[in-house]
Amino acid sequence: MSTSPRRPVALVAGGGTAGHVLPGLAVARALVDSGVPAEGIEFVGATRGLEATLVPAAGFRITLLPGRGIQRRLTWDNVAAAWGLLRAFAQAIVLVRRFRPRVVLTVGGFASLATALSAVLWRVPVVVAEQNARAGAANRLVARWAAACAVAFEDTDLPRAVVTGNPVRAEILAVAEDRDRPGARRALGVPAGRTLVVVVAGSLGARSINRAVWGAIEEWSERSDLAVYHVVGARDSSEVPPGARQRSERSAAGDHDRHDGLWYRAVTYEDHMETVLAAADVAVCRAGGTTVAELAVVGVPALLVPLPIATRDHQRANAAALVAAGAAELVDDEAISAGVVVGTVERWLDEGSLGRRADAARSLGRPAAAEAVAALVVEHVR
Repeated sequence: MSTSPRRPVALVAGGGTAGHVLPGLAVARALVDSGVPAEGIEFVGATRGLEATLVPAAGFRITLLPGRGIQRRLTWDNVAAAWGLLRAFAQAIVLVRRFRPRVVLTVGGFASLATALSAVLWRVPVVVAEQNARAGAANRLVARWAAACAVAFEDTDLPRAVVTGNPVRAEILAVAEDRDRPGARRALGVPAGRTLVVVVAGSLGARSINRAVWGAIEEWSERSDLAVYHVVGARDSSEVPPGARQRSERSAAGDHDRHDGLWYRAVTYEDHMETVLAAADVAVCRAGGTTVAELAVVGVPALLVPLPIATRDHQRANAAALVAAGAAELVDDEAISAGVVVGTVERWLDEGSLGRRADAARSLGRPAAAEAVAALVVEHVR
């Protein structure tokens, strides 16, 4: 399929969070693999979103729109947000007219709404990619005019839905195809022969999860058969308790001995989640669409703690399939505690059920999701 920089084949719109940006990048790479030149793909994002750095780092061009999302409650900040949305919409109208893309793929988030509505105005076909079991407000609105909606879950409430699965990064797929658990553990510095519990509280952090895990660290302090790798998040990194911080510093320096009890490492952010998932025996984390998809593709049993303020409680819905299959258990944010973390992990170990739960997770994985969404995009190229 030929194109030119003046008229891209596809405009990928949206972002804000990694859960929106990473699937968009996965589809873009799948489009390139299918024959669309990289210069035939343009991204549109928001100045405040992670896409501002992640997309250029992946080798794609991006145009950034001003503004931020509107909050779902009455606040004066929404006045400025509404003005920003109008400015973004005005710029998107000009942008879509200038690019004249053959199709627009919207992945959700602030910038996706302005760009997709502009595409509708200029009669450019729109394909919606929804990562969650319950669609967000932007995608629900745009879906009214979309040519098709690529969804990750069977019962997602969007019209003209095609179940493709949630696209995951090539790095995650590589781990799923050839999982080198010993090598991944060496890369993280985890001692051999231990059950590794991976805790991911997100880029900012999840205080309820972090505090529960820090309590579990105290209870497990003498356990020489366990290891915990903890992605704390930027907001909570200064709150690591002194005892846990000292243990983490010893582990990071390689001074931890098997007789020192629990191996624990706390990091603020993790750039190589593929390595962490390859090493993991158990995960404790939120239930975002991308997170759930990556757990399933790699095959990692999980204790899932849905974000309580997630739109339409979509994280609980995301977790449902893994829970039903026996690959995960769910605990409410207000109920997560050290006792729950300790009790769940130790029960799974006593049952010897980690292998069965990992197999159940893999049975739900859709490693070809990015290719499926890319094929849907190409199908609707004007």
